[in-house]
Amino acid sequence: MASVSERLERALERETPEWGIQPAPDGLKRFGGWDLAVLWADLSIGLLVLVSGALLVPALGLPSAVLAIVVGTVIGVLPLGLVAAAGARESVPAMVLFRPVLGLRGSYLPSAANLIQLVGWTAFEFWAMGRVANAVSIDLFGFDEPSLWILVVAIVCTGLALAGPIFTVRRWLERFGVWIVAGVAVWITLKMLDGAALGALWSRPGTGGLPFWLAVDLVIAMPISWLPLVADYTRFGRDPRRAFAGTAGGYAIGNIWFYLLGALLVLAAGTGTDVLGIGTSIAAAAGGAVVLLALLVGESDNAMANVYSSAVTVQNARPGWSQRALIVSVGAAGLAIATVIGSDAAGALENFLFLIGSVFVPLFAVFLADWGIRARGRFGEAAMFGGAPPGIRWRAVVPWVAGFFVYQWCAPTTLVDWWTNGLERVLHGWLHLPFPLVGDAALGGSIPGFVAAFVVALLVLPARGAARRVNSRT
Repeated sequence: MASVSERLERALERETPEWGIQPAPDGLKRFGGWDLAVLWADLSIGLLVLVSGALLVPALGLPSAVLAIVVGTVIGVLPLGLVAAAGARESVPAMVLFRPVLGLRGSYLPSAANLIQLVGWTAFEFWAMGRVANAVSIDLFGFDEPSLWILVVAIVCTGLALAGPIFTVRRWLERFGVWIVAGVAVWITLKMLDGAALGALWSRPGTGGLPFWLAVDLVIAMPISWLPLVADYTRFGRDPRRAFAGTAGGYAIGNIWFYLLGALLVLAAGTGTDVLGIGTSIAAAAGGAVVLLALLVGESDNAMANVYSSAVTVQNARPGWSQRALIVSVGAAGLAIATVIGSDAAGALENFLFLIGSVFVPLFAVFLADWGIRARGRFGEAAMFGGAPPGIRWRAVVPWVAGFFVYQWCAPTTLVDWWTNGLERVLHGWLHLPFPLVGDAALGGSIPGFVAAFVVALLVLPARGAARRVNSRT
């Protein structure tokens, strides 16, 4: 047994060595367009995506919800694909890409924000998977112990993160995981369509309360939440164009599919907007607990990605720290938070998605303005390691903050309502402002926030010289 274990460990090390933040060498550039399409199609589907889709209805009617899902997905996957291409071209993780933009210490700012959102996502994933696994356990064995199942989920997903992305994609998803999930997703979809009166659902009006463009923001927020880590995986890609196509195309298919399925579950099955209610509806409509168990297989890589990228994010600031120790620490933190999340987290998830959008939509607008326009799609290794400004590049922080405020003005999140409302009362009392500080949420925040940050970045960021082409493979 010891010999088998040693051989397995050596095989894993050969397949996925612990690679930090340095540019990935040719030997690790193993992902083609298909590999990345499989990864991002699988990452785009899951229980929390179903919950996000369920948040759109019945406030919106089904036609408006479908349009919001398609529009939001198309808008969201375009920057996702562009950053994926940047990761493949520069061969470094996402947070390292910010060093030339924000400066070395400036890149710690998005690293901190990214670590917070990834630990939050990890906890949400562990909580959701644990609750569904417990429901399966009750149905099959009469065993009710949600805390134990959250622990089991945390161990499995942390183990996948320790194995690394190349192993997870090439050995797990492509051989088993993605086919199990695709088959189950098709089965659930067919069963839901078979039992739904689509004509009646299509003509049923929405109840109101969610403006169309705010619904689009909810859809955009899901691919945007992956922006800060997409390059962590596409740095192992062989070609930037295929990285763009595989990432954007794979994610778009799964995102549209599962957002629509989540909306349909609410309208046709009458489920609530919580993960257990959706899980119960799936089990009732599509064949019981075994279907839910198979769906959990597809959720495992979502949690894996959050845990793995948390470790890589920390390494941007502390490159000497052990990646494996960081992975275990993040898994433990996610487990601790997951055990105290309340039974109804749908409202928290909605606010979490809006807050993610307000931080990362303008941030990546600044990145795309600097990398895509000013640097003409190439920083080069020297600019990210030897030549990055050592401090904070305030010229790039200004458009990021401007985009954040524009997003919040157009679509304020509940989490920051207290300061906008308080500041508005002060400014109106002292300065008699002729306009409201908080804007109309009907505008949505993603598009205004992105445009504001992008335009200001082009105005304040200087042109860059030609990058030194230290790597000829792209």
